[in-house]
This record gives sequence, structure tokens and C-alpha cells, in this order.
Amino acid sequence: MLVRPCPICRKPVSWELNPCRPFCSERCKVMDLGAWATESYRLPEKPDEENGEGWTEPAEGDS
Repeated sequence: MLVRPCPICRKPVSWELNPCRPFCSERCKVMDLGAWATESYRLPEKPDEENGEGWTEPAEGDS
């Protein structure tokens, strides 16, 4: 039997026949959804990197 920790509460969870997997319960599943909905999960931003997808603003006088 495969057992993994719940991503929210860290309680051991049996993988087989668990309708809420990888979570231990519906409560932890909803807590995770709420964290996504409120944008609590974010990647760290690096302010030194270029803004956009490799595009830069033209300097004044450039056409």
C-alpha cells in the first residue's frame, strides 16, 4: 500500500481508493483550492530580469 503525506496537514494518506488524493480529506483539498484562488502560491520574482518576453523599450530618438 502506497502512503504519502498530505500536502496541507502532512498526515499520512493511503493512495489507493482515496477520492481526495493527494489530500487526506475534502477539507485539505478545499484549503489548497482556496490558497490557489487567493494567489497565496507564488513564484519568487526577480526584479533584475527584463520585463516581458525579451522585449525592450526603444531608447528615445530610436525609430
